[in-house]
Amino acid sequence: MKCPFCGKLNTRVVDSRPDKVDFQVRRRRECRKCLKRFTTHEKFIQVPIIIVKKDGRREDFNREKVLNGIKKACEKRAISINLIEETVDTIERDLRETNEREIPAKLVGEKIIKALKKIDDVAYVRFASVYREFKDVDDFINELKGLVHSQSVTKSSK
Repeated sequence: MKCPFCGKLNTRVVDSRPDKVDFQVRRRRECRKCLKRFTTHEKFIQVPIIIVKKDGRREDFNREKVLNGIKKACEKRAISINLIEETVDTIERDLRETNEREIPAKLVGEKIIKALKKIDDVAYVRFASVYREFKDVDDFINELKGLVHSQSVTKSSK
């Protein structure tokens, strides 16, 4: 590391600790030439996830877009923002763990639907209605019947 005061490359790390920001380390350094101290922040840079849309377009994964979609589905429901953010964290971690650089948008949508189904039925149906592009009331009714059926199967197996 180059000293910002004298420009020499001979510095040493005096102290190192995790920073307040995830995947970042704060290092206190000292120049061996001029003996002045300075702080650096090292940040882990993640490889971007590319989302492949239905029409073939590609765009960077946007955590905020996922967060906003889930927040919209959970609007006026008794669901904490912490739970919503944890859900987005889990979805993003799952996507990164695939080790794929390009991921179909369909996979992201399905992960969101699966997560919402565990959190809240109303939020699940709200998101599904937009994501699966329900055309009419029959689509809603069929989705609700499937939801009620899966709940009754779950209750009877307990």
